[in-house]
Amino acid sequence: MYQYSCLNSISEEGLKEFDEKYGKTDDLNEADVILVRSAKMQGVPLGNHVKAIARAGAGVNNIPLEQCTERGIVVFNAPGANANAVKELVIAGLLLSARDLVGGIQWVFANKDAINLQNLTEEKKKAFSGFEIKGKKIGVIGLGSIGVLVANAAADLGMEVYGYDPYLSVDTAWKLSREVHHATEIEEIYKECDFITLHLPAVESTKGMVDHIAFSKMKKGAVLLNFSRDTLVCTEDLLLAMDQGIVQRYVTDFPVPRIAGRRECIVFPHLGASTIESESNCAKMAVYELREFMENGNIIHSVNFPDCSLGKKEEGTRITIIHRNIPNMIGQFTAILAGAQKNITVMTNKSKQNYAYTMIDIEDGIEEKTINQLKEIKEVLRVRIL
Repeated sequence: MYQYSCLNSISEEGLKEFDEKYGKTDDLNEADVILVRSAKMQGVPLGNHVKAIARAGAGVNNIPLEQCTERGIVVFNAPGANANAVKELVIAGLLLSARDLVGGIQWVFANKDAINLQNLTEEKKKAFSGFEIKGKKIGVIGLGSIGVLVANAAADLGMEVYGYDPYLSVDTAWKLSREVHHATEIEEIYKECDFITLHLPAVESTKGMVDHIAFSKMKKGAVLLNFSRDTLVCTEDLLLAMDQGIVQRYVTDFPVPRIAGRRECIVFPHLGASTIESESNCAKMAVYELREFMENGNIIHSVNFPDCSLGKKEEGTRITIIHRNIPNMIGQFTAILAGAQKNITVMTNKSKQNYAYTMIDIEDGIEEKTINQLKEIKEVLRVRIL
């Protein structure tokens, strides 16, 4: 039986996808796989049994990827599982930035006991007037699973949509509305758009990318929406841009002290994926990925190793090897198996930057001596036999 452990509360709808081959444990030293949402795993001691970690969400900045990779621990995420929930929150933020609905609601609550509330409302409502988003230009920076949904929804609302993503995949392009104008340079977004929304991963190259240079190229009175990560926007430069009137509104899902409470800011308490449906979808995808890996050796949606599959494991034995991506690794594997008189029925190898994954099906079983020979190859990180 495989053991799984949860570092956060994981949707029961997702955990139901585990069958009788899996049992739950609270001891990380016993866990074969771990499910996590927002818990920070840096510094958390992981037992030698751990073979995979699944993030029930998209971002994996709470997981020590380098450490996991060197130990041959496959890290999965759930891309697109929470996309609709985030899209709906972005659209809500878009509307709130155009109409002072929050201010209006707060005013009504503060004056709820006024005797002449209806007359007072007609007198004061002008203070909360806004503008319509139809016909306005919105730039969507990052056209992944969330960005595409936001772009298409904005187009359906009658906005003029600009999309920018230098790594736009063919699959994503097919999902993009024909109404979306493809910007070839990010500067076009800054120059043309009334609204700018960020949908990018938090990596070294995107850290602080929206800085004083970016703000200097924006239209005066722009609305910036950030539902990716707070690190994408330079806080100091944003504060100055708001003081100068370059940014009229900043809408974000990431509360930070210097932003929360600013009159120009609409800040949500990290609600992006906080829906029943999203949490269920993310958990189901995470469990599916873990089961595919543990039962068949297949890697789907890994962030630190290449996706690789040989389909469902049938008769015989499946050998999976996580190793460094250097020459002659395959030659060493096949030489050892040939020396043990093992007939390979099918084999595949995929690489991702400095690491690779090899899957080999053989007709019969494999001896401990042969397994140890594979493990003793210098650049091998982990060997699993299924």
